[in-house]
Amino acid sequence: MNMYSDYDKFAWIHSKHWGDAFTGSALSVLERFVLKRLTPRARILDLCCGTGNLARVLSSRKGHIVTGIDGSPEMLRFARKNAPKCNFISADARNFKLKQPVDLVISAFDSLNHVLNLAQLKLVFENTYRALKPKGVFVFDLNLEDGFKVRWARVIWNR
Repeated sequence: MNMYSDYDKFAWIHSKHWGDAFTGSALSVLERFVLKRLTPRARILDLCCGTGNLARVLSSRKGHIVTGIDGSPEMLRFARKNAPKCNFISADARNFKLKQPVDLVISAFDSLNHVLNLAQLKLVFENTYRALKPKGVFVFDLNLEDGFKVRWARVIWNR
C-alpha cells in the first residue's frame, strides 16, 4: 500500500483554508442529487477524505455512518480531530477493503485528479464498485485541464 506522505505538509492548508470553504458548496450539490435519497443511518464512504470536513457534516445528517479513507497520515490526523464521530482508515483508493459495503461513496474536491494515469484510475473505480451495496452510488468530481488553468494558475501559499 502506498502512503502519501507528500500530502502531509499540505494538510494544515487543507484543514485551515479549504476544508470548510468547499464543504458548503459540495453539500448543496450532494443534497440535491444523492443525500435526500438516502435512508437514515446509511453507510457513506468519503474516499480521499483529506482532513475530514465533509465527513463531519455527512455524519451529522440522519445518523449516517461515515468512514473516511485517505493515504496521508497527516490528513487523517486532522480528520480524526475534525470529525471524531467518523471512522478513518489509512488506505490507498486503488486497493482498500471495507468490512461492510456502503450505500454511497463520495470522492470530492478533485481528489481523483491525484491519480495520475488511466490504469490506476480504473483500479480506483473497480475497487469502489466492490465497496458499494447493490444499487449503491459513486459520486465524484474531477478538475479538467481548463479548470486547472483558470483556478490554479497563480495560486501560491505561504505559511
